[in-house]
Amino acid sequence: MTSPFPDMKNLPQTPVRAPSAVPVDDAVLPFEVAELDLRGRLTRLGPGLDDLLAKHDYPPPVGRLLGEAIVLTTLLGSSLKFDGRFILQTQTDGPVSFLIVDFQAPDRLRAYARFDAARLKEGQDSGELLGKGHLAMTVDQGPDMSRYQGLVALDGGSLEDAAHEYFLRSEQIPTRVRLAVGEEWRGGAGGPRHRWRAGGLLLQFLPKAPERARQPDLHPGDAPEGVVAHTVAEDDAWIEGQSLISTVEDVELIDPDLSGERLLYRLFHERGVRVFAPLPLRAQCSCSRDAVSAMLKSFAPDDRAAMVKDGKVEVTCEFCSSLYQFTPHEAGVE
Repeated sequence: MTSPFPDMKNLPQTPVRAPSAVPVDDAVLPFEVAELDLRGRLTRLGPGLDDLLAKHDYPPPVGRLLGEAIVLTTLLGSSLKFDGRFILQTQTDGPVSFLIVDFQAPDRLRAYARFDAARLKEGQDSGELLGKGHLAMTVDQGPDMSRYQGLVALDGGSLEDAAHEYFLRSEQIPTRVRLAVGEEWRGGAGGPRHRWRAGGLLLQFLPKAPERARQPDLHPGDAPEGVVAHTVAEDDAWIEGQSLISTVEDVELIDPDLSGERLLYRLFHERGVRVFAPLPLRAQCSCSRDAVSAMLKSFAPDDRAAMVKDGKVEVTCEFCSSLYQFTPHEAGVE
């Protein structure tokens, strides 16, 4: 076919089809809304999340918070273009003092939470569970490359708030994040069965002209009284994008009967949304007997000797609860 306009090349046409009605769990779905210069990713987690949380039988508030951290990690870690790791970690003074989620590209997830059961109370939100401290996001590109780490202060806000602060300060990309975690009960032959579900949506404004994505300068902090804060008018396309993502309800993000493609179509059908191949996710720990053995041998001889209880050394993986047993000789105890 020849173009009727001699100065224009024939461009490949993007196939147009109806959104798939088939839900896909444990996957990240990248998408683009070209008309608004928006790109994003949609995460839906089902059996994989249930596997990660069920290994520790977390109380529901802790499970929901760790689930949010897992979803956030998949939204960020799935953008890695190399075989590295993305690690999200919090250290705070709240009832849930420590969270860690380890994403190993392209698809492996493991996670763990440390909490004080005596400090858990009915009705605590994620900010109250976390308390004050910091959130660290680390990109590990492998042994021959330097690590990159971004830190965000946690001061009683949610993980969504922390993600927005991170992108404002570190990446300087207009970004909005939505996270949702829920518990599902479904009947079966053996009675109702409990399962965890989660979903998340990340939306970014990435125009070709960088001035369109300008954001206000950071708060001046200890500036003299009367100093006017810097403001920038937001681009109309980004205003529309924020308005659309704000309409997403938690139930839509975790609904097992609503496909990711149909959810994106609900949001962006007026502008047109393009989806890319989904990126599968799986719950899989990287621990092994050989790795634990090597770790034991890194301790000082006196420390290894102190680990012997009832004639053996036992090590439990905090991530997956796997138990490894060694004889004193295997553990390097002389």
